[in-house]
Amino acid sequence: MGCCTGRCTLIFLCTLQLLAALERQVFDFLGYQWAPILANFLHIIIVILGLFGTIQYRPRYIVVYAIWTAIWVTWNIFIICFYLEVGGLSKDSELLTFNISQHQSWWSENGPGCVRKEASMAGIKGLDSHSYISVIGCALEYRYIEVMHSSVQILVALVGFVYACYVVSVFTEEEDSCKYSSTDSWATVFVKKHTLSLS
Repeated sequence: MGCCTGRCTLIFLCTLQLLAALERQVFDFLGYQWAPILANFLHIIIVILGLFGTIQYRPRYIVVYAIWTAIWVTWNIFIICFYLEVGGLSKDSELLTFNISQHQSWWSENGPGCVRKEASMAGIKGLDSHSYISVIGCALEYRYIEVMHSSVQILVALVGFVYACYVVSVFTEEEDSCKYSSTDSWATVFVKKHTLSLS
């Protein structure tokens, strides 16, 4: 396969997914979002596996990557529903932190234009760095930032799934054509196929 083919495109998409996942992982760490941190970590590992499979012509690894992209799309749809509070989900719940802490998305306090007003009792600053009265002046509400992150992940994953299926089919065709060269007669191909199936 030459360059500028499905294989090169899949390598580019895997690299793009890695960069997007690493960026998302950083902000989830800053917000102590444990469920997304674990999901991102697994995503990074499987995207690296898919990248390795694409570079080394290993269709099985690419199949694992393709299956994972379907799961990844489902996870990101859940995140969108969570932040948009669809189906009884609440963005204020502690679901993404496994009920360990009351942290929220890092963007809830540090979004574009946001000003955080600290809570203080009689001049004594609270021990919890997350105790504040309000966040004002946000140019964009944090839940929409999270929805945009997930939407980008879904878009790249869907394109990655399509190219992964294409690359696997091309790799499989190339393997078949290597087994049976074009100079073989139909009888020779028939014998080779039955010999391989019997062994």
